[in-house]
Amino acid sequence: MSLRVTDATFDAEVLGASEPVLVDFWAEWCAPCKAMDPILDDLTVALAGRVKIVKLDVADNPATVVRYNVRNMPTLMVFKDGQPADIKVGAGQSRVQLTKWLESHT
Repeated sequence: MSLRVTDATFDAEVLGASEPVLVDFWAEWCAPCKAMDPILDDLTVALAGRVKIVKLDVADNPATVVRYNVRNMPTLMVFKDGQPADIKVGAGQSRVQLTKWLESHT
């Protein structure tokens, strides 16, 4: 299971990470977000040590949502060296597509 981050832990866990970080901006009510969970859980294991994968519940963490102008769920944002590096919106990516996308940032 992916690590959960909050407004309070975001800077330390994401911006301060030494490896690229994929942030899954999700919501409990979002069916496409839930559909992505098994894929992201698999990638958390498969890419361990190369990419850190975390989840941020948009309903409980509005400051980070506003900070990065997240408007749709799910939003997948890659951070490198403390900065947003890439973004994908929606749940249309397969495990293979997400793996290739994340590996391009390692």
